[in-house]
Amino acid sequence: MKTTEIAIIGGGPAGLSAAISGASSGAKVTLIDRNYSLGGQLKKQTHKFFGSQKQYASTRGFCIANILEDELKKYGDRVEILTNATVLGLYEDKVITIEQDKQYKKLKPEKIIVATGASEKFLAFPNNDLPGIYGAGAVQTLMNEYGVKPGNNVLMVGAGNIGLIVSYQLIQSGVNVKAIIDAAPQIGGYLVHASKIRRMGIPILTSYTIKYAHGKDAVEKATIWKIDENWEPIPNTEMDFDIDVICISVGLSPLADLLWQIGCKMEYIPELGGHEPIRDDNLETNISGIFIAGDVGGIEEASSAMVEGRLAGLCAAKSLGYYYGDYEERRKDLIDQLISLRSGPVGDKIRSGLRKVII
Repeated sequence: MKTTEIAIIGGGPAGLSAAISGASSGAKVTLIDRNYSLGGQLKKQTHKFFGSQKQYASTRGFCIANILEDELKKYGDRVEILTNATVLGLYEDKVITIEQDKQYKKLKPEKIIVATGASEKFLAFPNNDLPGIYGAGAVQTLMNEYGVKPGNNVLMVGAGNIGLIVSYQLIQSGVNVKAIIDAAPQIGGYLVHASKIRRMGIPILTSYTIKYAHGKDAVEKATIWKIDENWEPIPNTEMDFDIDVICISVGLSPLADLLWQIGCKMEYIPELGGHEPIRDDNLETNISGIFIAGDVGGIEEASSAMVEGRLAGLCAAKSLGYYYGDYEERRKDLIDQLISLRSGPVGDKIRSGLRKVII
């Protein structure tokens, strides 16, 4: 059985940042990711980030992934990277089981950072299994990683940041976005994104949802209808769109299976996207030595995930005895960054949710 000081499960923005922080503090880290390359959601994000220079503002997501990976490689033998490696289990003795290249492996770390991210939510409606109905993440992967247009005429379901950003990326790729609909009475994403969409003549219809997807071998048409303040459909408000793609962007759910398995205390926190682990200010759960970072601990932007990753890596390394004179200064700076990212009316929901899980 192999050993390491800090094992990090997930090589997205949070996991990469945690590995950098842990290694820069002096710890030996093992970064595990089920994909063939690191970066997670960053690899498919072509838009420029908000935030500050510390969160790579004005840099495109896929470029940030490359920056983080290059930074991580500077630490040489202190870092072990396992790609195409799926974590199968996380057990009470803190042994991690892994399947990599059809081989079964065990890893015994001293500390563990779970940065597994989130999965896309879906919608229930008739014929929602027709070919041509995708999650927004799948559409981004097709376009931004593989250069493949998902179709020619798209109905976007969801006016949050992801729905708005992916709609704009579709338009840039030469795809006709017929409309963006959202069941909520107001647009959920940043208005700067919505304004760009509207300037291009794309309608954003709030208080609308899908009634039916039409087609035999693939989606050919979608029927939508308006809903009232009780989320009940209003008869005779139907509208039809001739499309070959329905893109679903209705939120994310934390991928917390491993935290459930090892027995972390979990609470259902709708403001954060689902069941979340109780944690302290250092992102350590109620089980000593198990830390979390990123969307697995609450759905936010990638900027927050990166800062949380840095904080979790720093604190995990410190708990191993890698303590330097600037530790408190670095920790305070990271916490201040998170406070800034979660400030203002947009962060109300996140702040409310975090008050319920931080002990």
